[in-house]
Order: sequence, then C-alpha cells, then structure tokens
Amino acid sequence: MFPISKTRTAAFVAIALSLSAAAAVAQKDPDVGGAAMFANKNIVQNAVNSPDHTTLVAAVKAAGLVDTLEGPGPFTVFAPTNAAFERLPAGTVDTLLKPENKDQLAKVLTYHVVAGKVSSRDLIKLIKKGGGKAELKTVSGGTLTASLQGGKVILTDEKGGMATVTVADVYQSNGVIHVIDAVLLPN
Repeated sequence: MFPISKTRTAAFVAIALSLSAAAAVAQKDPDVGGAAMFANKNIVQNAVNSPDHTTLVAAVKAAGLVDTLEGPGPFTVFAPTNAAFERLPAGTVDTLLKPENKDQLAKVLTYHVVAGKVSSRDLIKLIKKGGGKAELKTVSGGTLTASLQGGKVILTDEKGGMATVTVADVYQSNGVIHVIDAVLLPN
C-alpha cells in the first residue's frame, strides 16, 4: 500500500470538487419547444420563452394568473402544449379566452397546478406507493390521477381524459413544470 501525502489528498479533493461542479452545470433543465429553460427563472418567465406554450401563456394572462405563477410557490405545473389546446373541440379556446369566461378559464388552468414541488421521481414514488395510482389535489380543488403506462407518467382527469408527460422535471425558481400532450378538464 502506498502512503498518500497531504498534497495528493488535496489534489484528489480538488479534482472531485471540479468534477461535481461540472456535473452540476451539465444537469440543466431540458429545452422546451426548442427554447432553453432556466432553473433561476420563475414559471411564467420560462413559459413565455417556449414557442410550444403560447396558448397556455395567453390563457394564464387572460385568467389573471400571472402574479400567482410568478409568486414564491412552490408549484408543480402540468403544462399543455399548443397542440394539446388545438385538440380541444373547435371554438373551446376562443370561448374560454373571452373576458366573461375568466372564472371558468382560471378553473381549467388551476386544475393543471398542484401545490408543492413534485418531481417525476416523487410522482413515480407516489404512484408505486399507491399501488399503481396516485391522486393529486389540484389548486382548483379537483383531483388528477397519475399512473404509469409503458414507463411514462399518465394523468387522468375527472372526466376520464388522459395526458402523457412528454417532458419532465423542468425546474423553476418557484417549482417545476412537466409538459403534457393534452388539456385536462375538471368536472
């Protein structure tokens, strides 16, 4: 066995710290819609940069939820893409965006928000602990049911509609976003 000098030990520690710092830098948020997401920005600041979420951003503004989603949170947001909104029946989005439907729009949007920061790892643990399903209470007061199908997290709304998490763990300064491929609707 070779004795390790203090100089060698210090060098090993320095290398280890450098490697862990490099790994931390390498673990950045995934891009969303081709746009970089930044963990030091809040939910709204990141969402406005995603070309895949322009409808969601317009809806958040129309519902008066910008201040809430820029707040300290933490929040977990299941963020439908533009394509998800396009799959709704014709005229639905236009109707929801009308000022007289602000309360209904806010209910639909807050149905996509869970209080707290729930990572995909946390969500999968909850699903396994629940015997294959996890019930998530939304900010709107409704319930989403999470399950796993083919290794993907699936959310089921109260009407039986389903959405798949397509991009997970987009960390924000005030929570986390999981991109989904459908709009979930409360009762």
